[in-house]
Order: sequence, then structure tokens, then C-alpha cells
Amino acid sequence: MKSLIENARSFAATHVADPERAESFRALEAGQSPDALFITCSDSRVMPALFTGAAPGELFELRTAGNIVPEYRSEEPSGEVATIEYAVRVLGVRDIIVCGHSHCGAVTAVVRGDDLSAVPAVRGWLERSVPADAPARAVEAFTDDMAEAVQRHAVAQLETLRTYPCVQEGLEKGTLGLHAWYYEVHTGAVEVHLPDSGPVSFGPL
Repeated sequence: MKSLIENARSFAATHVADPERAESFRALEAGQSPDALFITCSDSRVMPALFTGAAPGELFELRTAGNIVPEYRSEEPSGEVATIEYAVRVLGVRDIIVCGHSHCGAVTAVVRGDDLSAVPAVRGWLERSVPADAPARAVEAFTDDMAEAVQRHAVAQLETLRTYPCVQEGLEKGTLGLHAWYYEVHTGAVEVHLPDSGPVSFGPL
């Protein structure tokens, strides 16, 4: 915590000292116009700006346990659904990226059928947002990084996104693109879903 406080205290002074960087921050007060909505896991090892090189204002981020996209329910609004709708209809993002990552605790728990009785909110989130048959079809063999399961899971979130009215509109108009990525936390490598090569085929960006 001490290092976080020290960096926060020096952050503004560091940027003010650099005229060019200070000007780029001042421009942010006029509003935001991000290029993409980046949906990823809350895992502290995943830092989108770090591996995408995005500057402030370029990514609109949504972080959830297991990078799960919940079902669209206008009668039961949630922060996740509101964030996606706002990004598409108000900010006009042109792309949505769902990024899964290696060694994902949420996906591992689903695939292995872990006992989550000690964390009922987590259990409820996974039960509500992940298909009941996911463990059976997610992966043929367990691996330490759960790569295949995570990749299948990320692609499945795209299918949920397609049910959102705002996403459907964007896809029909050709103004919105959907993408699934996979990030290896131990190597920094990023792969992208290749829909033309198979239902769950990933390769280098």
C-alpha cells in the first residue's frame, strides 16, 4: 500500500513537469472517445493498457470475475449490462474485445466443479452467467493454464454479447466488431480468435 500512495502523490507532479504529457492529460477534460470496449477479468495480473499500449481515453474497460458477460436483462439492470450499453450507444465504440487469460480462477472453478460454498456470491455469479454444461464441453483434458477452456469461455461471451439489442444493431449496421483474445500472464503473449479457422481456433495477433 505504501508504494501505491507514494506513486499517487507524485503522479500529477511528474506529468506537469513534462509539458507534452501534461497537455495530453488536459485534453481529457473535454470528454472521452474510446476506440474499443475491453472486457476482461478482474485478475490483478491482467493489465490491458500494459499489453495494448493504450493511452488514457483509448480503452473503455469492463472487468468482471472470469471476464463474464451476463445475460441482457433490461428489467434487471446491472452495472455490467449498463457499461456495455453505454459504451456502444453513447460512446460509439467500434469494437468490443473479450479477453480471457491463462490460469483463470473462475474458469478453473467451473471446469473442475470446485466447491464454492465459502464464496456464495462468486458461486451465484458463475451459476447465473456460465452455462450449466460448460464443464462437460469446455476442455478435453485439464491443463495447468486451462488455455483451451479459457479460450472457449471467451468465445462463448461473444455469443452472449450478440443477444444485446445495442450489439445486434451495431453488427447489422456494420459499425461494430466483436473479438475474443487470450492473454498468457506468464509470457505476455496475446492470441486472437480466428473464427474462419474453426469454432475455437486462436493464433497470434
